[in-house]
Amino acid sequence: MASKCASENRSIGKGNKDEHGHMSDSFYNHEGRLAKKSNRIGNMENDDHERALERTMRAVNSASIAVTLRSQGSLGHGEGSAPGLDGVFAKQEPEAPIHIDTDENDPEIHHLHSEGLSSALAAELLKKFGRNELPEKKKPKWLIFAEQLYQPMPLMIWAAIIIEAAIESWPDMGILLAIQFMNASLSYYETTKAGDAVAALKASLKPVAYVKRDGKFLSMDAALLVPGDLVLLGSGGAVPADCVVMDSQIDVDQAALTGESLPVTMFKGDSVKMGSTVVRGEVEATVEATGANTFFGRTASLLSGGDEVSNLQKLLIRIMIILVVLSMALCGIAFGYLLGRGETVRESLSFTVVLLVASIPIAIEIVCTTTLALGSRELAKDGAIVSRLAAIEDMAGMSILCSDKTGTLTLNKMMIQEETPIYVEGETQYSLLRYAAMASKWTEPPRDALDTLVHGAADMASLASIKQLDYMPFDPTIKRTEGTVQLPSGETFKVSKGAPHIIMHLVDQEVHAATVAQCDKDVEALGERGIRSLAVAKTKGSADGPWELIGLLTFLDPPRPDTKDTIERANKFGVEVKMITGDHLLIAKETARQLSMGTTIENAALLPKLEEDGKPPKNLMDYFKYIEATSGFAQVFPEHKFLIVEALRRGGYKTGMTGDGVNDAPALKRADVGVAVQGSTDAARAAADIVLTKPGLSTIVTAIIVARTVFGRMTSFITYRIAATLQLLIFFFIAVLTMQPAKYEPAGALEEWPAFFHMPVMMLMLITLLNDGTLISIGYDNVVPNTTPDKWNLKVLFTIAGVLGGVALLSSLLMLWVALNSHNPAGIWAQAGLAGLTYGQITSMVYLKVSISDFLTLFSSRSGAGFFWTNKPSAILLVAAGIACSLSTIMANAWPESRPDGVPTIGLARVAPKELSLYVWIYCLLCWFIQDAAKVGVYAFLKKYNIFGINDIVAMKKADPVEMA
Repeated sequence: MASKCASENRSIGKGNKDEHGHMSDSFYNHEGRLAKKSNRIGNMENDDHERALERTMRAVNSASIAVTLRSQGSLGHGEGSAPGLDGVFAKQEPEAPIHIDTDENDPEIHHLHSEGLSSALAAELLKKFGRNELPEKKKPKWLIFAEQLYQPMPLMIWAAIIIEAAIESWPDMGILLAIQFMNASLSYYETTKAGDAVAALKASLKPVAYVKRDGKFLSMDAALLVPGDLVLLGSGGAVPADCVVMDSQIDVDQAALTGESLPVTMFKGDSVKMGSTVVRGEVEATVEATGANTFFGRTASLLSGGDEVSNLQKLLIRIMIILVVLSMALCGIAFGYLLGRGETVRESLSFTVVLLVASIPIAIEIVCTTTLALGSRELAKDGAIVSRLAAIEDMAGMSILCSDKTGTLTLNKMMIQEETPIYVEGETQYSLLRYAAMASKWTEPPRDALDTLVHGAADMASLASIKQLDYMPFDPTIKRTEGTVQLPSGETFKVSKGAPHIIMHLVDQEVHAATVAQCDKDVEALGERGIRSLAVAKTKGSADGPWELIGLLTFLDPPRPDTKDTIERANKFGVEVKMITGDHLLIAKETARQLSMGTTIENAALLPKLEEDGKPPKNLMDYFKYIEATSGFAQVFPEHKFLIVEALRRGGYKTGMTGDGVNDAPALKRADVGVAVQGSTDAARAAADIVLTKPGLSTIVTAIIVARTVFGRMTSFITYRIAATLQLLIFFFIAVLTMQPAKYEPAGALEEWPAFFHMPVMMLMLITLLNDGTLISIGYDNVVPNTTPDKWNLKVLFTIAGVLGGVALLSSLLMLWVALNSHNPAGIWAQAGLAGLTYGQITSMVYLKVSISDFLTLFSSRSGAGFFWTNKPSAILLVAAGIACSLSTIMANAWPESRPDGVPTIGLARVAPKELSLYVWIYCLLCWFIQDAAKVGVYAFLKKYNIFGINDIVAMKKADPVEMA
């Protein structure tokens, strides 16, 4: 069939132009087989192939010997009962049911030939070659949980736990242990959930093979295939391993391997690769390679070593290092100060350690992971399964999307096009399709891809009354089909379809000179656009009458209906789409024209290749400007895709890659965001970060929107978390060094006021737990996504967080000073006519003030450069914050009179004035308005003078340059 397809399209198909301007047959040889240079994707060199065959045969012979010995009692018995090896083979020489054939067309090429294996021999070979699966590294879940306990933040908590145990502060140690395991459990749950979803998808798509075992064919898991197995390849089935065709011929769709849209005919001795699909015919084939030795496995070698720390992880590590260093420095100074003032080591250390744990962003990774996980669930509802959570953050900053063409931008299905040149007056595309159908066996199933195209588009019901008198099938020497038909009226004529240059020679060249010239011109114009065409002619008057050329049917693998809209929407969000395809240059240009992707589609011949050691060439960046300026590349091989993505990443672009085939897998793995579209091969899904389960690319734009929404949520949280850390840490640092409650102790006080201000450990932990618990709800917050790619700007982040935290801590210090000075008749408190406060009241006041300010800071940080009321929060966030604020207020009012950690404490509602908590709330709200106004003012100042590059939208389209190891 591929012979026919190739021959019928010699002058119009995929070949390059020759010196006369005609299309050559560079993709098909004279027999209709795929030319070797196109089929080399996934093929080994001859020497490597021969060595592989030798290894396989040695393994088969070794397994045969083991099975023979076992069957004769030589293995698995006592030492005395087993005859010697020579004795066994003196009686019976084992014969392997596999031998090596020589290719009849090329004596230098050899292939395995099998008659089928026994179950025993197959089991022995399975031990030697392993399962027919992609190499996969799977981390056990217990290890994933254990890792949550020895990350940098958990290690600091462990240090604090050890210190608390050493000083025998058991309640504090218990609180820290509870926080440690709660954080680890939550992080484990969110980390494993997405991985489980992908594993479930992979399990549901497990391939099945029909294999001959013990003399009969049976259906079995394709993962159990071994080299030497005899399998049955049938229409509609996937090729389960690298196989060699034993007899007859089949048509194979190799789009996942080569990007070629039309099926290719495979004859006896041809190698069929795992990942391709049989579209017509049925043959027996011998498995030559499985698992890591298949093209899948060899592709996987490019995928290894691609794992790296995500940009989000790098960012969080930088933020945590800055905050932890600052926390340790200030806590260290406070610890030394307390020791210098005569405080005991135990008391000083207990306070300092708890302050350190409370101030550092313990849950920053957990909240970010939760936010990403919630985003992944949003994507799952739209048909996108996220296998790497950090890819959502990467997608938010993606500025270039490299897309495969066949099956991704297009339908991977040849279809008749509307463009139909007609050369006979009165004829239409409708009648032309009917004539084309008459040149086939229309009452039988289609015999090839072209018949399938015609039968699918023609009005087949209208042919019921037409009788076919004779039919001439396709023959490589004639290169056309012909049918003789009779209409109900009795009129008889012949119809033929085939390659234009063949059909044109049927007509009288002098009589129809103008028509032939026009047809030749049309064919050339269509060829320039990569559109294939099929000519149709009929005899006039009778079956023996003169031929007349009726017209041309054009066909192409068309774009998906939603692709153009998807690309336009991606462009609106600042994402450029580049086409990267293995298909022919002209076809790629025509597809790009239809999708308005630009016309600068280049041939991959000018691109570099990988070094012999598999690494990118040292001069890769010499090609960066060339790659950056093009709209896409055609006729690329897997290494080209890999290098294109690599060059763009090194050049500073966050790069995405979509694809569905084995040839896309290395680039999918190397890209910042790899997207495997619906129906992707196992290799593509394994390499991708996001797997689409719905057809088309519209989900990608949805994913971009969701990703930028998630990015906005994380920006809000991280800004808040930095601000909260600065507020808590610096507030207590200044309070310890400057506020000495003992100096403010009034005469006749019922309890002794401490020498330095500090808060009970329980209160500090409650602030941390309630805040972090509320922050998880930020994953549901309302965010307006940016229309340009997002990028982290730490200088702006810390500046805004510093403003928010600075206003909050200053207001807390002011309130603490006023409260401590409440017994001073000239003080602000006394001047307001309020009675002096006990130290227990002051402790609860500060707890309530710090708690409420933290929650209000969150609402200010989430609105970005606008006032807090410009972006309505989600109902979930409001409810969570409301519950946390209510609990903090209740505890501040109802706290029993006690001395936790030696600090006098009493609920605000237990003594007069009982409305004290209301005053604290009013004060917090007034300070919040000031805080929010200061934030808006600083944003305006930064934007006015473009400080820290806050306005650099072009720079925002680029990621930080990636350094290669």
